[in-house]
Amino acid sequence: MTITGEQADVLLERAIGALRAGDAAAARAQLDRLVGQAPTGHPRPWFVLAQACRMLGDAAGERAALEPLLSAEPRHLAGLLMMGELQASAGDPRAASACYMAARNVAAARPGDVSPPIAAMLQRADAFEAEQARRNTEQLLGAIGDAGLAEGSAGPRVRHALDLLLGKAQLYLQQPSMFYFPGLPQRAFYEREEFPWLAGLEAATAAIRGELTAVLETGAGFGPYVETIAGRPRPANPLLDDPRWSAFHLWRGGTPVAGNVDRCPSTMAALAGAPIPHIAGRSPMALFSLLRPRTRIRPHHGMLNTRLICHLPLIVPEGCGLRVGAETRAWRVGEALIFDDSFEHEAWNDSDALRVVLLFEIWRPELTAVERDALARIFTAIAPYEE
Repeated sequence: MTITGEQADVLLERAIGALRAGDAAAARAQLDRLVGQAPTGHPRPWFVLAQACRMLGDAAGERAALEPLLSAEPRHLAGLLMMGELQASAGDPRAASACYMAARNVAAARPGDVSPPIAAMLQRADAFEAEQARRNTEQLLGAIGDAGLAEGSAGPRVRHALDLLLGKAQLYLQQPSMFYFPGLPQRAFYEREEFPWLAGLEAATAAIRGELTAVLETGAGFGPYVETIAGRPRPANPLLDDPRWSAFHLWRGGTPVAGNVDRCPSTMAALAGAPIPHIAGRSPMALFSLLRPRTRIRPHHGMLNTRLICHLPLIVPEGCGLRVGAETRAWRVGEALIFDDSFEHEAWNDSDALRVVLLFEIWRPELTAVERDALARIFTAIAPYEE
């Protein structure tokens, strides 16, 4: 027998009232009649029925109500969360996670739908996911150990891949702020042994440090690393015009800095063997980079991924570090650090003394001579249009 739309509305009101009164059985009776006898086109109260079934502990009935609800309304927030809890109780964590992920996306897009009961369900979903992640990690680590891959025995790249898989490391990629050259390896750090010319530079560390010491004694020639440019908006950099991060330029914008280079002949001679780009108005660039005590350089990206930045550490107290991407390394006097600054990177000096490195750029070793020449022409051509 089919009931009228008005009768269907009355049944739904009675069912909701019974639910509020805690009488799930009475509500279920009204809802079963409504689902079976409501006129064609009248909305079926699947969500209310699912709530009644849950109160009665009828998981099969709850699922039978949620499935048509989510078929008709795939972004029903409470329905997704209830289905996730059902799947978790049924021992299907992957299905539960899929429901919870969909629910989080809906909640993020429609924060106004997140009532206190929904927020509590989302918290339960987060707790379930955290526990599931812990169990998955334990199982995966066991499998990795059984396969003989524990403790990074297959090399640092496999270890990094596993750390990414386990959520122990964040994925960082090249994100230069000005120019991106495709197809270059996504490597944050390069090793000293890959650059034969570095041996000569490192061998000159004592002489270079001696020239730095003489420069520091006079106190002249250093200026803020990040400076205000007249007529341009001030960058939102906390170290803008701040001498805590200072530079003593040897080459700047492709031009040797008069007076400075004369004070550092050994440094200039050591740099002569490096594959430094020569680009009108831009490179070579080389400087002593000074970081004063208790100073941090915030995370940022360099302009290009066609170069590498080289640091030759000269004065390095304890408590200093450099993070590039997901990897952090410490400076050691006389041992160069080579990295791609188009990755997010930051540096700090948490000590009570100065930290100074010789900083300069080199071509990426993967670039061919033809590519280097083309890039030099490109950078020269676009220089007048840069901000």
